[in-house]
Amino acid sequence: MAKKGALIVFSGPSGCGKGTILKAYQQKENPLYFSVSATTRSPREGEVDGVHYYFVTKEEFEEKIQSDGMLEYASYVGNYYGTPRQAVEEKRNEGYDVILEIEVQGALQVKKSCPDATMIFVLPPSLSVLEERLTKRGTESPETIARRLAMAKEEMKKAPLYDYIIVNGELEKAVEDFGAILQSNRLKAENQKDILEEVLRYDA
Repeated sequence: MAKKGALIVFSGPSGCGKGTILKAYQQKENPLYFSVSATTRSPREGEVDGVHYYFVTKEEFEEKIQSDGMLEYASYVGNYYGTPRQAVEEKRNEGYDVILEIEVQGALQVKKSCPDATMIFVLPPSLSVLEERLTKRGTESPETIARRLAMAKEEMKKAPLYDYIIVNGELEKAVEDFGAILQSNRLKAENQKDILEEVLRYDA
């Protein structure tokens, strides 16, 4: 039977490099399962159900909420977004570490419903660096960037509620730190119970 995988909650302000860290770690042939969120909004061009999102009706989503089928959820611009519990638990039971790359509000919901979740917050080295990264994207107006920076300040105030903080100044170091956290998590006594039981079963 596969050892149960960890639930990793990964948060940080827009532009801090969360996705870049995860992609670089995955490219080193580290097995991770990225949770797919559910939403009640309509698919955009090119989006595939079950790959980019699980696209469901409002009634289906609310039924999941009532039956405790969502690890976390939020309403944004008239649509629901959230993490289905069943898919996450299935992958964990298969031995995969499951990554939830979600915002702070949802992350704190997961922390309440799944006390064994490992909470990781990614920080930029400074707000000026974050502003530079957002500007280099070239996809948003100065006003939008200013709003993102104000939101980032509020999100970063919640970082002490997480288990670990990674400062993404140098990508290679951030990826190493992420891997070290996962390894430390695997070696916790509570996650080594099966090995302990096996050792104690041995009768010399």
